[in-house]
Amino acid sequence: MSQSAFFVTTPIYYISGNPHMGHAYTSIAADVLARYHRTRGTSYFLTGTDEHGQKVAQAAAAAGMAPKAWTDSLVPRWQELCARYDVRYDDFIRTTEPRHIDQVVEVFERLKATGDVYLGTYEGWYCTNDETFWLEAKLIDGRCPNPECGREVQWLSEQNWFFALSKYRDRLLSYFRENPNFVRPERSYNEMVATLEGGLDDLCISRTNLDWGVPLPGGGVMYVWLDALLNYITALDYTHDGEKFRTLWPANVQLVGKEIARFHTIIWPAVLFALGLPAPEMVFAHGWMTLEGEKMSKSRGNVVDPFEMVDRFGADTLRYFLLREAPFGSDFSFGEEKVRLRRNGDLGNDLGNLARRSLAMLVKYRDGVVPAPAPSATGAAFATLPARVHEAMTTLGFRDALEAIWELVAALNRLIDEKRPWDLHKHGAREELDAVLYDVCEGLRWLAIMLWPFMPTKATELYGTLGFVGEPLVAWNDALRWGGLAAGTHVAPAELPLFPRMDAEPAATAAIAAS
Repeated sequence: MSQSAFFVTTPIYYISGNPHMGHAYTSIAADVLARYHRTRGTSYFLTGTDEHGQKVAQAAAAAGMAPKAWTDSLVPRWQELCARYDVRYDDFIRTTEPRHIDQVVEVFERLKATGDVYLGTYEGWYCTNDETFWLEAKLIDGRCPNPECGREVQWLSEQNWFFALSKYRDRLLSYFRENPNFVRPERSYNEMVATLEGGLDDLCISRTNLDWGVPLPGGGVMYVWLDALLNYITALDYTHDGEKFRTLWPANVQLVGKEIARFHTIIWPAVLFALGLPAPEMVFAHGWMTLEGEKMSKSRGNVVDPFEMVDRFGADTLRYFLLREAPFGSDFSFGEEKVRLRRNGDLGNDLGNLARRSLAMLVKYRDGVVPAPAPSATGAAFATLPARVHEAMTTLGFRDALEAIWELVAALNRLIDEKRPWDLHKHGAREELDAVLYDVCEGLRWLAIMLWPFMPTKATELYGTLGFVGEPLVAWNDALRWGGLAAGTHVAPAELPLFPRMDAEPAATAAIAAS
Protein backbone atom coordinates (compact mmCIF):
# COMPACT_ATOMS: atom_id res chain seq x y z
CA MET A 1 0.00 0.00 0.00
CA SER A 2 1.38 3.40 -0.99
CA GLN A 3 2.13 5.89 1.76
CA SER A 4 0.34 8.45 -0.42
CA ALA A 5 -2.98 6.59 -0.39
CA PHE A 6 -5.91 8.82 0.48
CA PHE A 7 -8.04 7.23 3.22
CA VAL A 8 -11.71 8.22 3.42
CA THR A 9 -14.48 6.75 5.58
CA THR A 10 -18.22 7.05 5.89
CA PRO A 11 -19.82 6.84 9.31
CA ILE A 12 -20.49 3.23 10.15
CA TYR A 13 -24.22 3.01 9.49
CA TYR A 14 -26.51 1.97 12.34
CA ILE A 15 -28.46 -0.97 10.99
CA SER A 16 -31.79 -0.87 12.80
CA GLY A 17 -33.62 -0.90 9.46
CA ASN A 18 -33.25 -0.32 5.72
CA PRO A 19 -31.14 2.52 4.27
CA HIS A 20 -32.70 5.78 3.16
CA MET A 21 -31.64 8.53 0.76
CA GLY A 22 -29.53 10.28 3.40
CA HIS A 23 -27.31 7.21 3.67
CA ALA A 24 -26.85 7.22 -0.11
CA TYR A 25 -25.84 10.90 0.07
CA THR A 26 -22.96 10.29 2.48
CA SER A 27 -21.74 7.20 0.63
CA ILE A 28 -21.79 9.02 -2.71
CA ALA A 29 -19.74 11.90 -1.29
CA ALA A 30 -17.14 9.46 0.03
CA ASP A 31 -17.05 7.61 -3.29
CA VAL A 32 -16.51 10.85 -5.24
CA LEU A 33 -13.58 11.72 -2.97
CA ALA A 34 -12.11 8.23 -3.31
CA ARG A 35 -12.47 8.24 -7.11
CA TYR A 36 -10.97 11.70 -7.41
CA HIS A 37 -7.94 10.70 -5.39
CA ARG A 38 -7.50 7.59 -7.52
CA THR A 39 -6.82 9.97 -10.40
CA ARG A 40 -4.02 11.43 -8.29
CA GLY A 41 -2.50 8.18 -7.10
CA THR A 42 -4.26 5.74 -4.78
CA SER A 43 -7.12 5.84 -2.33
CA TYR A 44 -8.76 3.56 0.21
CA PHE A 45 -12.46 3.81 1.02
CA LEU A 46 -13.99 2.20 4.11
CA THR A 47 -17.67 1.85 4.94
CA GLY A 48 -19.74 -0.64 6.91
CA THR A 49 -22.53 -1.35 9.37
CA ASP A 50 -22.89 -0.83 13.12
CA GLU A 51 -24.88 -3.85 14.30
CA HIS A 52 -24.88 -3.82 18.11
CA GLY A 53 -26.90 -1.95 20.69
CA GLN A 54 -30.33 -1.83 22.23
CA LYS A 55 -32.21 -0.48 19.20
CA VAL A 56 -30.97 -3.34 17.05
CA ALA A 57 -31.92 -5.87 19.72
CA GLN A 58 -35.39 -4.34 20.00
CA ALA A 59 -35.90 -4.25 16.22
CA ALA A 60 -34.82 -7.88 15.95
CA ALA A 61 -37.20 -8.90 18.74
CA ALA A 62 -40.06 -7.07 17.04
CA ALA A 63 -39.29 -9.07 13.88
CA GLY A 64 -39.19 -12.29 15.86
CA MET A 65 -35.52 -12.88 15.07
CA ALA A 66 -32.24 -13.18 16.94
CA PRO A 67 -30.14 -9.97 16.60
CA LYS A 68 -27.41 -11.57 14.47
CA ALA A 69 -29.95 -13.19 12.14
CA TRP A 70 -31.70 -9.83 11.90
CA THR A 71 -28.55 -7.95 10.93
CA ASP A 72 -27.53 -10.73 8.53
CA SER A 73 -30.83 -10.20 6.73
CA LEU A 74 -30.29 -6.43 6.46
CA VAL A 75 -26.63 -6.13 5.48
CA PRO A 76 -27.11 -7.23 1.84
CA ARG A 77 -29.53 -4.33 1.35
CA TRP A 78 -26.91 -1.85 2.56
CA GLN A 79 -24.30 -3.37 0.26
CA GLU A 80 -26.77 -3.28 -2.61
CA LEU A 81 -27.26 0.44 -1.97
CA CYS A 82 -23.58 0.96 -2.73
CA ALA A 83 -23.74 -1.18 -5.86
CA ARG A 84 -26.81 0.60 -7.21
CA TYR A 85 -25.20 4.04 -6.78
CA ASP A 86 -21.79 3.01 -8.18
CA VAL A 87 -20.20 3.42 -4.74
CA ARG A 88 -16.97 1.44 -5.00
CA TYR A 89 -15.62 0.80 -1.51
CA ASP A 90 -12.40 -1.05 -0.70
CA ASP A 91 -13.67 -2.57 2.54
CA PHE A 92 -17.07 -3.07 4.15
CA ILE A 93 -16.75 -3.89 7.85
CA ARG A 94 -19.46 -5.25 10.11
CA THR A 95 -19.15 -4.79 13.86
CA THR A 96 -20.34 -8.37 14.32
CA GLU A 97 -17.29 -9.75 12.51
CA PRO A 98 -14.66 -11.56 14.61
CA ARG A 99 -11.90 -9.38 13.13
CA HIS A 100 -13.60 -6.37 14.72
CA ILE A 101 -14.79 -7.91 17.98
CA ASP A 102 -11.40 -9.39 18.89
CA GLN A 103 -9.66 -6.05 18.40
CA VAL A 104 -12.31 -4.11 20.36
CA VAL A 105 -11.60 -6.35 23.38
CA GLU A 106 -7.86 -5.84 22.91
CA VAL A 107 -8.31 -2.04 22.79
CA PHE A 108 -10.39 -2.22 25.97
CA GLU A 109 -7.61 -4.12 27.72
CA ARG A 110 -4.97 -1.65 26.54
CA LEU A 111 -6.98 1.31 27.82
CA LYS A 112 -7.59 -0.44 31.13
CA ALA A 113 -3.85 -1.09 31.50
CA THR A 114 -3.05 2.61 31.04
CA GLY A 115 -5.72 3.68 33.52
CA ASP A 116 -7.79 5.42 30.86
CA VAL A 117 -10.56 2.89 31.54
CA TYR A 118 -11.68 2.32 35.12
CA LEU A 119 -14.57 0.70 36.99
CA GLY A 120 -17.22 2.91 38.57
CA THR A 121 -20.92 3.31 39.27
CA TYR A 122 -23.10 5.29 36.92
CA GLU A 123 -26.47 6.79 37.65
CA GLY A 124 -28.16 8.92 35.10
CA TRP A 125 -30.87 9.49 32.55
CA TYR A 126 -30.57 7.14 29.58
CA CYS A 127 -32.12 7.56 26.13
CA THR A 128 -32.59 4.18 24.48
CA ASN A 129 -33.08 5.67 21.02
CA ASP A 130 -29.78 7.58 21.11
CA GLU A 131 -28.11 5.00 23.35
CA THR A 132 -26.77 7.94 25.34
CA PHE A 133 -26.71 9.05 28.98
CA TRP A 134 -27.73 12.67 29.59
CA LEU A 135 -27.22 15.00 32.54
CA GLU A 136 -30.49 16.09 34.10
CA ALA A 137 -29.64 19.72 33.41
CA LYS A 138 -29.55 18.99 29.70
CA LEU A 139 -32.97 17.32 29.51
CA ILE A 140 -35.77 19.29 27.87
CA ASP A 141 -39.03 18.90 29.73
CA GLY A 142 -37.67 15.63 31.09
CA ARG A 143 -36.96 14.26 27.62
CA CYS A 144 -33.93 13.58 25.46
CA PRO A 145 -32.41 16.94 24.40
CA ASN A 146 -31.42 15.66 20.95
CA PRO A 147 -33.73 17.56 18.56
CA GLU A 148 -33.80 14.44 16.41
CA CYS A 149 -35.25 12.42 19.28
CA GLY A 150 -37.14 14.12 22.10
CA ARG A 151 -38.17 10.76 23.57
CA GLU A 152 -38.67 9.89 27.20
CA VAL A 153 -35.56 8.89 29.14
CA GLN A 154 -35.20 6.35 31.91
CA TRP A 155 -33.14 6.40 35.11
CA LEU A 156 -30.40 3.78 35.19
CA SER A 157 -27.96 2.87 37.92
CA GLU A 158 -25.18 0.46 36.95
CA GLN A 159 -21.64 -0.51 37.84
CA ASN A 160 -19.82 0.05 34.57
CA TRP A 161 -16.51 0.77 32.94
CA PHE A 162 -15.69 4.40 32.26
CA PHE A 163 -13.34 6.10 29.82
CA ALA A 164 -11.48 9.07 31.32
CA LEU A 165 -12.75 11.53 28.72
CA SER A 166 -12.45 14.55 31.01
CA LYS A 167 -8.69 13.91 31.22
CA TYR A 168 -8.36 14.85 27.54
CA ARG A 169 -10.43 18.03 27.52
CA ASP A 170 -7.47 20.46 27.57
CA ARG A 171 -5.55 18.46 24.99
CA LEU A 172 -8.58 18.40 22.72
CA LEU A 173 -9.06 22.16 23.04
CA SER A 174 -5.41 22.73 22.15
CA TYR A 175 -5.70 20.35 19.22
CA PHE A 176 -8.76 22.17 17.87
CA ARG A 177 -7.06 25.54 18.13
CA GLU A 178 -3.86 24.30 16.52
CA ASN A 179 -5.76 22.51 13.74
CA PRO A 180 -8.66 24.75 12.65
CA ASN A 181 -9.44 22.46 9.71
CA PHE A 182 -9.77 19.37 11.90
CA VAL A 183 -13.55 19.80 12.04
CA ARG A 184 -15.39 21.22 9.06
CA PRO A 185 -17.55 23.07 8.27
CA GLU A 186 -16.87 26.01 10.56
CA ARG A 187 -20.32 25.71 12.15
CA SER A 188 -19.48 22.28 13.53
CA TYR A 189 -16.02 23.38 14.61
CA ASN A 190 -17.49 26.21 16.67
CA GLU A 191 -20.11 23.94 18.25
CA MET A 192 -17.50 21.42 19.33
CA VAL A 193 -15.18 24.08 20.76
CA ALA A 194 -18.11 25.42 22.80
CA THR A 195 -18.80 21.89 24.06
CA LEU A 196 -15.17 21.49 25.14
CA GLU A 197 -15.11 24.88 26.82
CA GLY A 198 -18.16 23.81 28.84
CA GLY A 199 -16.26 20.83 30.24
CA LEU A 200 -16.40 17.08 29.75
CA ASP A 201 -17.61 14.21 31.91
CA ASP A 202 -16.05 10.78 31.81
CA LEU A 203 -17.80 8.41 29.44
CA CYS A 204 -19.58 5.24 30.53
CA ILE A 205 -18.37 2.63 28.01
CA SER A 206 -20.11 -0.57 29.11
CA ARG A 207 -23.65 -1.80 29.61
CA THR A 208 -24.83 -4.46 32.05
CA ASN A 209 -28.53 -4.30 31.14
CA LEU A 210 -27.91 -5.54 27.61
CA ASP A 211 -26.29 -8.62 26.12
CA TRP A 212 -26.25 -7.65 22.42
CA GLY A 213 -22.81 -6.16 21.97
CA VAL A 214 -19.10 -6.93 22.21
CA PRO A 215 -18.72 -9.03 25.41
CA LEU A 216 -16.23 -7.56 27.88
CA PRO A 217 -14.06 -9.55 30.30
CA GLY A 218 -15.87 -9.86 33.61
CA GLY A 219 -19.33 -9.29 32.14
CA GLY A 220 -21.34 -6.67 30.30
CA VAL A 221 -20.92 -5.42 26.75
CA MET A 222 -19.11 -2.50 25.15
CA TYR A 223 -21.07 0.75 24.77
CA VAL A 224 -22.26 0.68 21.18
CA TRP A 225 -20.74 4.04 20.25
CA LEU A 226 -17.22 3.14 21.33
CA ASP A 227 -17.60 -0.25 19.65
CA ALA A 228 -18.66 1.51 16.46
CA LEU A 229 -15.95 4.19 16.46
CA LEU A 230 -13.21 1.61 16.70
CA ASN A 231 -14.17 0.17 13.30
CA TYR A 232 -12.06 2.81 11.59
CA ILE A 233 -8.91 1.21 12.95
CA THR A 234 -10.01 -2.41 13.42
CA ALA A 235 -10.72 -2.54 9.68
CA LEU A 236 -7.04 -1.69 9.22
CA ASP A 237 -5.94 -4.53 11.54
CA TYR A 238 -4.73 -2.03 14.14
CA THR A 239 -4.01 -4.32 17.12
CA HIS A 240 -1.92 -6.62 14.94
CA ASP A 241 0.09 -3.69 13.60
CA GLY A 242 -1.17 -4.53 10.13
CA GLU A 243 0.35 -3.05 7.00
CA LYS A 244 -2.90 -1.28 6.13
CA PHE A 245 -2.89 0.48 9.49
CA ARG A 246 0.75 1.53 9.22
CA THR A 247 0.26 2.99 5.77
CA LEU A 248 -3.26 4.44 5.96
CA TRP A 249 -3.79 5.91 9.42
CA PRO A 250 -4.57 8.68 10.17
CA ALA A 251 -7.58 8.97 7.88
CA ASN A 252 -7.52 11.94 5.55
CA VAL A 253 -11.27 12.57 5.71
CA GLN A 254 -13.98 11.03 7.86
CA LEU A 255 -17.49 11.92 6.72
CA VAL A 256 -20.32 12.08 9.26
CA GLY A 257 -23.74 13.66 9.59
CA LYS A 258 -23.73 16.74 11.78
CA GLU A 259 -25.90 15.00 14.41
CA ILE A 260 -23.04 12.63 15.27
CA ALA A 261 -20.22 15.18 15.12
CA ARG A 262 -19.67 15.11 18.90
CA PHE A 263 -18.89 11.40 18.93
CA HIS A 264 -16.42 11.71 16.06
CA THR A 265 -14.69 14.95 17.01
CA ILE A 266 -14.51 14.71 20.82
CA ILE A 267 -14.86 11.11 21.96
CA TRP A 268 -13.06 9.56 18.99
CA PRO A 269 -9.89 11.69 19.05
CA ALA A 270 -9.71 11.35 22.84
CA VAL A 271 -9.71 7.56 22.51
CA LEU A 272 -7.04 7.80 19.82
CA PHE A 273 -4.90 10.05 22.03
CA ALA A 274 -5.27 7.53 24.86
CA LEU A 275 -3.97 4.83 22.51
CA GLY A 276 -1.05 7.01 21.46
CA LEU A 277 -2.47 7.50 17.96
CA PRO A 278 -3.00 10.61 15.85
CA ALA A 279 -6.47 12.00 15.17
CA PRO A 280 -7.89 12.03 11.62
CA GLU A 281 -6.80 14.95 9.49
CA MET A 282 -10.38 16.10 8.95
CA VAL A 283 -13.82 15.18 10.18
CA PHE A 284 -16.46 16.72 7.94
CA ALA A 285 -19.96 16.95 9.41
CA HIS A 286 -22.25 17.44 6.45
CA GLY A 287 -25.75 18.86 6.59
CA TRP A 288 -29.11 17.16 6.52
CA MET A 289 -31.25 16.23 3.57
CA THR A 290 -34.71 17.54 4.39
CA LEU A 291 -38.28 16.97 3.28
CA GLU A 292 -40.60 19.92 3.86
CA GLY A 293 -38.06 21.42 6.23
CA GLU A 294 -37.57 18.34 8.42
CA LYS A 295 -34.50 16.11 8.51
CA MET A 296 -35.00 12.85 6.69
CA SER A 297 -34.93 10.06 9.28
CA LYS A 298 -36.48 6.68 9.94
CA SER A 299 -37.80 7.81 13.32
CA ARG A 300 -39.77 10.62 11.67
CA GLY A 301 -41.13 8.33 8.99
CA ASN A 302 -40.27 10.81 6.21
CA VAL A 303 -37.58 8.83 4.43
CA VAL A 304 -37.13 8.55 0.67
CA ASP A 305 -36.45 5.08 -0.69
CA PRO A 306 -33.06 5.28 -2.46
CA PHE A 307 -33.82 2.17 -4.51
CA GLU A 308 -37.03 3.64 -5.89
CA MET A 309 -35.18 6.86 -6.73
CA VAL A 310 -32.33 5.14 -8.54
CA ASP A 311 -34.81 3.05 -10.53
CA ARG A 312 -36.51 6.26 -11.59
CA PHE A 313 -33.64 8.64 -12.26
CA GLY A 314 -30.48 6.55 -12.54
CA ALA A 315 -27.41 6.69 -10.32
CA ASP A 316 -25.51 9.38 -12.20
CA THR A 317 -28.40 11.83 -12.18
CA LEU A 318 -28.82 11.46 -8.43
CA ARG A 319 -25.08 11.58 -7.73
CA TYR A 320 -24.92 14.85 -9.66
CA PHE A 321 -28.02 16.33 -8.05
CA LEU A 322 -27.01 15.55 -4.49
CA LEU A 323 -23.60 17.20 -4.82
CA ARG A 324 -24.62 20.11 -7.05
CA GLU A 325 -27.81 21.20 -5.31
CA ALA A 326 -26.20 22.83 -2.25
CA PRO A 327 -22.77 23.41 -0.71
CA PHE A 328 -21.62 20.28 1.07
CA GLY A 329 -22.10 20.94 4.75
CA SER A 330 -25.41 22.79 4.36
CA ASP A 331 -28.89 21.42 4.82
CA PHE A 332 -30.87 21.15 1.62
CA SER A 333 -34.29 20.04 0.49
CA PHE A 334 -34.73 16.91 -1.58
CA GLY A 335 -37.55 16.80 -4.10
CA GLU A 336 -38.25 14.68 -7.17
CA GLU A 337 -39.17 17.74 -9.24
CA LYS A 338 -35.82 19.32 -8.34
CA VAL A 339 -34.04 16.19 -9.50
CA ARG A 340 -35.99 16.14 -12.75
CA LEU A 341 -35.17 19.80 -13.46
CA ARG A 342 -31.45 19.19 -12.93
CA ARG A 343 -31.66 16.09 -15.13
CA ASN A 344 -33.37 17.89 -18.01
CA GLY A 345 -31.45 21.14 -17.63
CA ASP A 346 -27.83 20.68 -16.58
CA LEU A 347 -27.47 17.07 -17.72
CA GLY A 348 -29.81 16.84 -20.68
CA ASN A 349 -29.79 20.29 -22.29
CA ASP A 350 -26.29 21.40 -21.33
CA LEU A 351 -24.03 18.34 -21.22
CA GLY A 352 -26.06 15.81 -23.16
CA ASN A 353 -26.95 18.16 -25.99
CA LEU A 354 -23.33 19.32 -26.21
CA ALA A 355 -22.15 15.74 -26.70
CA ARG A 356 -24.93 14.88 -29.14
CA ARG A 357 -24.47 17.79 -31.51
CA SER A 358 -20.65 17.89 -31.29
CA LEU A 359 -20.26 14.25 -32.28
CA ALA A 360 -23.05 14.43 -34.85
CA MET A 361 -21.28 17.33 -36.61
CA LEU A 362 -17.97 15.49 -36.57
CA VAL A 363 -19.66 12.50 -38.22
CA LYS A 364 -21.48 14.67 -40.74
CA TYR A 365 -18.59 16.93 -41.73
CA ARG A 366 -15.52 14.74 -41.15
CA ASP A 367 -16.85 11.16 -41.27
CA GLY A 368 -16.33 10.89 -37.51
CA VAL A 369 -12.56 11.46 -37.68
CA VAL A 370 -11.02 14.00 -35.29
CA PRO A 371 -9.06 16.69 -37.17
CA ALA A 372 -5.65 17.97 -36.15
CA PRO A 373 -5.54 20.43 -33.24
CA ALA A 374 -4.89 24.11 -33.78
CA PRO A 375 -4.01 26.96 -31.38
CA SER A 376 -7.07 27.21 -29.14
CA ALA A 377 -8.49 30.13 -27.21
CA THR A 378 -10.74 27.67 -25.38
CA GLY A 379 -7.80 25.55 -24.31
CA ALA A 380 -5.92 28.62 -23.08
CA ALA A 381 -8.97 29.91 -21.19
CA PHE A 382 -9.43 26.65 -19.30
CA ALA A 383 -5.80 25.72 -18.66
CA THR A 384 -6.27 26.37 -14.94
CA LEU A 385 -9.55 24.46 -14.65
CA PRO A 386 -8.01 21.23 -13.25
CA ALA A 387 -6.26 23.23 -10.54
CA ARG A 388 -9.50 25.02 -9.66
CA VAL A 389 -11.34 21.72 -9.38
CA HIS A 390 -8.55 20.31 -7.22
CA GLU A 391 -8.71 23.28 -4.87
CA ALA A 392 -12.46 22.78 -4.47
CA MET A 393 -12.09 19.05 -3.86
CA THR A 394 -9.51 19.53 -1.10
CA THR A 395 -12.13 21.42 0.93
CA LEU A 396 -14.97 19.09 -0.12
CA GLY A 397 -16.46 21.88 -2.20
CA PHE A 398 -18.26 19.47 -4.53
CA ARG A 399 -20.69 22.11 -5.72
CA ASP A 400 -17.87 24.54 -6.50
CA ALA A 401 -16.04 21.83 -8.44
CA LEU A 402 -19.11 21.02 -10.53
CA GLU A 403 -19.86 24.67 -11.17
CA ALA A 404 -16.29 25.18 -12.41
CA ILE A 405 -16.61 22.15 -14.72
CA TRP A 406 -19.91 23.48 -16.02
CA GLU A 407 -18.14 26.65 -17.10
CA LEU A 408 -16.42 24.48 -19.71
CA VAL A 409 -19.75 22.93 -20.70
CA ALA A 410 -21.20 26.42 -21.21
CA ALA A 411 -18.14 27.64 -23.11
CA LEU A 412 -18.26 24.73 -25.56
CA ASN A 413 -21.97 25.22 -26.18
CA ARG A 414 -21.33 28.93 -26.71
CA LEU A 415 -18.49 28.15 -29.14
CA ILE A 416 -20.86 26.11 -31.28
CA ASP A 417 -23.56 28.79 -31.17
CA GLU A 418 -21.16 31.58 -32.06
CA LYS A 419 -19.05 29.81 -34.69
CA ARG A 420 -22.00 28.03 -36.31
CA PRO A 421 -20.09 25.06 -37.79
CA TRP A 422 -22.90 24.41 -40.27
CA ASP A 423 -22.24 27.82 -41.82
CA LEU A 424 -18.48 27.22 -41.83
CA HIS A 425 -19.07 23.99 -43.71
CA LYS A 426 -21.45 25.68 -46.12
CA HIS A 427 -18.89 28.40 -46.93
CA GLY A 428 -15.93 26.04 -47.19
CA ALA A 429 -14.06 27.46 -44.18
CA ARG A 430 -12.29 24.17 -43.64
CA GLU A 431 -9.53 25.19 -41.23
CA GLU A 432 -11.86 27.17 -39.01
CA LEU A 433 -14.36 24.32 -39.00
CA ASP A 434 -11.62 21.84 -38.09
CA ALA A 435 -10.56 24.06 -35.19
CA VAL A 436 -14.10 24.21 -33.81
CA LEU A 437 -14.68 20.48 -34.23
CA TYR A 438 -11.40 19.66 -32.52
CA ASP A 439 -12.09 21.98 -29.61
CA VAL A 440 -15.54 20.59 -28.86
CA CYS A 441 -14.26 17.00 -29.04
CA GLU A 442 -11.23 17.76 -26.89
CA GLY A 443 -13.52 19.56 -24.46
CA LEU A 444 -15.69 16.45 -24.24
CA ARG A 445 -12.59 14.42 -23.42
CA TRP A 446 -11.81 16.80 -20.57
CA LEU A 447 -15.37 16.61 -19.33
CA ALA A 448 -15.38 12.81 -19.37
CA ILE A 449 -12.22 12.77 -17.26
CA MET A 450 -13.27 15.44 -14.76
CA LEU A 451 -16.83 14.16 -14.37
CA TRP A 452 -15.86 10.52 -13.82
CA PRO A 453 -15.66 10.83 -10.01
CA PHE A 454 -19.15 12.34 -9.98
CA MET A 455 -20.96 10.31 -12.64
CA PRO A 456 -18.81 7.28 -13.44
CA THR A 457 -21.20 5.45 -15.76
CA LYS A 458 -22.09 8.37 -18.04
CA ALA A 459 -18.55 9.72 -18.04
CA THR A 460 -17.26 6.32 -19.12
CA GLU A 461 -19.93 6.19 -21.82
CA LEU A 462 -18.88 9.62 -23.08
CA TYR A 463 -15.23 8.58 -23.00
CA GLY A 464 -16.08 5.54 -25.09
CA THR A 465 -17.76 7.64 -27.79
CA LEU A 466 -14.42 9.43 -28.23
CA GLY A 467 -12.68 6.19 -29.10
CA PHE A 468 -11.27 5.28 -25.69
CA VAL A 469 -11.58 1.90 -24.02
CA GLY A 470 -12.36 1.56 -20.31
CA GLU A 471 -12.93 4.18 -17.65
CA PRO A 472 -11.45 7.68 -17.76
CA LEU A 473 -9.39 6.89 -14.67
CA VAL A 474 -6.29 8.76 -15.72
CA ALA A 475 -3.76 11.04 -14.06
CA TRP A 476 -5.06 14.56 -14.50
CA ASN A 477 -1.62 16.17 -14.54
CA ASP A 478 -0.77 14.23 -17.69
CA ALA A 479 -4.17 13.82 -19.34
CA LEU A 480 -5.63 17.31 -18.91
CA ARG A 481 -3.44 19.15 -21.35
CA TRP A 482 -5.31 20.71 -24.25
CA GLY A 483 -4.50 18.85 -27.43
CA GLY A 484 -4.42 15.37 -25.89
CA LEU A 485 -7.09 13.96 -28.20
CA ALA A 486 -5.13 12.46 -31.08
CA ALA A 487 -5.87 13.57 -34.61
CA GLY A 488 -7.32 10.73 -36.64
CA THR A 489 -9.31 9.31 -33.72
CA HIS A 490 -12.61 7.76 -34.83
CA VAL A 491 -15.60 8.68 -32.69
CA ALA A 492 -18.64 6.48 -32.25
CA PRO A 493 -21.66 8.53 -31.08
CA ALA A 494 -24.05 6.71 -28.77
CA GLU A 495 -27.39 5.65 -30.17
CA LEU A 496 -29.29 7.42 -27.38
CA PRO A 497 -28.62 10.78 -25.68
CA LEU A 498 -26.53 10.64 -22.53
CA PHE A 499 -29.49 11.89 -20.51
CA PRO A 500 -32.86 11.36 -22.24
CA ARG A 501 -35.44 13.93 -21.25
CA MET A 502 -37.69 12.94 -18.35
CA ASP A 503 -41.29 14.09 -18.30
CA ALA A 504 -43.06 14.88 -15.05
CA GLU A 505 -45.73 12.27 -15.66
CA PRO A 506 -44.98 9.06 -13.70
CA ALA A 507 -45.72 6.83 -16.69
CA ALA A 508 -43.26 8.67 -18.90
CA THR A 509 -40.69 8.74 -16.11
CA ALA A 510 -40.94 5.01 -15.61
CA ALA A 511 -40.53 4.43 -19.34
CA ILE A 512 -37.32 6.47 -19.42
CA ALA A 513 -35.93 4.73 -16.35
CA ALA A 514 -36.53 1.37 -17.94
CA SER A 515 -34.83 2.30 -21.20
